[in-house]
Amino acid sequence: MNFVTPNKEEINPFLQLLLLLFYAVAGAFVFGLLAVVIVLMIYGLGMVSNLDLLMSGDPKYIDGLKIIQILSSIGTFILPPLALAWTERRKVNVFYSFRKPQFLLVALVVIIMIASMPFMEWTVLINQKMVLPNFLKGVEQWMKEKEEAAMKLTIALITVRGNLDFVVNLVMIALLPAIGEELMFRGGVQRSLTKAFNSPHLAIWLTAIIFSAIHVQFYGFIPRMLLGAGFGYLYFYSGSLWYAMIAHFINNAYAVCAAFYMQKHNMPLDKADEPIGFPWYGYLISAIITIALFKFFKDNAERERKLD
Repeated sequence: MNFVTPNKEEINPFLQLLLLLFYAVAGAFVFGLLAVVIVLMIYGLGMVSNLDLLMSGDPKYIDGLKIIQILSSIGTFILPPLALAWTERRKVNVFYSFRKPQFLLVALVVIIMIASMPFMEWTVLINQKMVLPNFLKGVEQWMKEKEEAAMKLTIALITVRGNLDFVVNLVMIALLPAIGEELMFRGGVQRSLTKAFNSPHLAIWLTAIIFSAIHVQFYGFIPRMLLGAGFGYLYFYSGSLWYAMIAHFINNAYAVCAAFYMQKHNMPLDKADEPIGFPWYGYLISAIITIALFKFFKDNAERERKLD
């Protein structure tokens, strides 16, 4: 059966966003339910009244937590944008523009991610110094508690007991989010907002804000927003979602590999986020080089698109 209708006019972009939200909620519910069923099959029906144990970071239940995390990524982020493309009766690779990646542009993405690390560290340091006014101290305390809970959960997830755990973590933390979150946010949200406002730059930054906010980690909001904007510009300049996915994978895989290295060398994982500590001019040089590399990527991507 042919699900593709060429040259079909797309539905209203705001309706696309509503459909994405609907598919995401439905996917989260269905795959969340599936995850719970699998967890109950593994740990027994007694877990029904103790599902909060899965979120406690207890090593005994870490496999169940990973199952929930993996299925949640699939149901909430990967399937909804695919469903939107099928709703539009378009091929996924055409709808989201999966142009064949070019070696030079892939190499530039890798270099950009490395060169931007000091600058991103600076944004982390700035964000962590955030202090709210006195009348919002209750909110600030809540934000800190959420941050500590997220850190505890992250440490539980990235803790490895062997090489298989490392591979699972790469898939769960790097590969699936790189595919799913880029499909959902850059492919789905950014694409629809671009059509809605006829402004790629506004769409990129709005999507980056949504992308960061959805993680509900306030003391990492700025660096995650900038990462989202960077992924958005890679997609916009190249016209291919591959480069945003590759950049996202590199960013997350680095964290997984760093955690694996630290455990192999008996270093505490709660120190993983500690800054390396570059001098101020190191941060400045990193920012300048990153901007220059984005310009170089843009020029070469435009050249490649003209040759197609």
